Amino acid sequence: MEQQEILPLLATYHRRLALIETHFVRALHAQIHWESRLIGIRGTRGAGKTTLLLQHIKQRFSHVDDALWISLDNIWFKTHSLTDLVAYLYNHGLRHLYIDEVHKYPDWAIILKNLYDSYPDLNIVYTGSSMLEIDNSQVDLSRRQSLYTLPVMSFREYLGLYGLIDMEALSLEELLRDHVAISMDIVSRCKIIKAFNDYLTSGCYPFSLEAGEEYLLKLAAIATLVIESDMPAVENVSYATVEKTKKLLAIIAQSVPLVPNVNKLGQALETTRDNCLRMLYTLDKAQIISLLTKEEKSYKRISSPEKIYLGNTNLMAALGVPVNVGNKRETFFNNQLQAVATVTLPPKGDFLVDGRYLFEVGGASKTFEQIKDTPDSYLAVDDIEIGSGNRIPLWMFGLLY
Repeated sequence: MEQQEILPLLATYHRRLALIETHFVRALHAQIHWESRLIGIRGTRGAGKTTLLLQHIKQRFSHVDDALWISLDNIWFKTHSLTDLVAYLYNHGLRHLYIDEVHKYPDWAIILKNLYDSYPDLNIVYTGSSMLEIDNSQVDLSRRQSLYTLPVMSFREYLGLYGLIDMEALSLEELLRDHVAISMDIVSRCKIIKAFNDYLTSGCYPFSLEAGEEYLLKLAAIATLVIESDMPAVENVSYATVEKTKKLLAIIAQSVPLVPNVNKLGQALETTRDNCLRMLYTLDKAQIISLLTKEEKSYKRISSPEKIYLGNTNLMAALGVPVNVGNKRETFFNNQLQAVATVTLPPKGDFLVDGRYLFEVGGASKTFEQIKDTPDSYLAVDDIEIGSGNRIPLWMFGLLY
C-alpha cells in the first residue's frame, strides 16, 4: 500500500474533524476507559457515536495525525483491505485507530481479533450498531475488549446541549431521596415543564439541534435505514424479512403500548411465531422498540414479551403514533430507566426497577390506589414541577445519565 492510496481517507478524516465542536460531550465519554487496547461502542443510528469519537480525538491529541478515524461504510473499503491499511499505518507510526460502522465490514470480529493479537501497542476504538451481539459473533471479543452502549440523549443531556441547565447525573437512590430539594433548585433556573415537553417531541437525538423542522422526517428515515441497512448487515436476514420487519414496526406504531399476541402478529406478517419473535427482539436491540418482560430480558433465550413500547417518545412523533399522553409518559419513563437499570413488568403498577422499586406513572391527579401498601413504591407524576414524599415529577427521571 502506498501513501497516495490512503489520501482519500485522510482527507475525509481531516474534513470531519475540523467541523467537530466540543462544547457539549455525551456523558458516556467520561465513563469510557480510553486507555484500553480494544474498545467497542454500540448505539442506534443518530445517537452520536461518530461525534463522540471525533470529539475524543480533538480533545486528546495535539497533532491531528497522531490518530486516524475511518468509517467502514466508505466505498474505499470495497477495493482495499482493512488489515493492509492497519499494517501500513502501524509501520508509519500510528498507534491510535478509531473505526466507525464496523458492522458494515465482512468478518469484522475476526479481523479485530487478529489486529488485537498482532499489534499489542495499538489502541483500537470501534463503533457499531446497537444490534451487535459481540459475545455471539464468530469470535469472542468479550475477553479482549471494553464494551459500552451509547443510548439516546437523556433529558439531562438535552438540557445541557441547549444551554438550559448544566448538572451532574443523579443516581436513582439520590433522586428518590432528594428529589424535592433538587427540583426546587432546577425550577428556579429553568422553565422545566416547557423544556420537558420539547424534549419529548424532539430532544432524544443530538442532531435535533441542527435538523430544525426536518428533525422528525430525518428520524423516520433513520428508523427505516436501521431496518433496511443495519439489520441485514448484522443479522444476515433476507429482503423478505426486512419488508416484514417494516410492516411489524408499522403495526406496533399504531398499537403501542401493545400487549402482543405473537401468534396473531405472525399471521399478519405471514411468518412463523419464532420468526416474529426474532424480528421483535431485533427491533428491541436496535432501540426502535422496547420489549417489557416479567423477568430480565435475555437475547439468548427469547420469549414472548408482555408489553411493547416504542424506543423513545421522539420515535412516537416521527412514526405517527396516535396521540396518547399516557403512552408518552410511560415510554419516556421506560426509555430513561432502561439506560441505567433493569426494568420489568410487575404484577401491579407500571414498572419494577432493579427488582425492588415499584413505579406507577400518571398525571397530576394520579394516586397510590393501585400500589398502596407496597414497600418502595413511587408515583412518577407528569405536569408538576416539584413533588413531595413518594410523588416525584416525571421529568426528573430524565436526570439519571
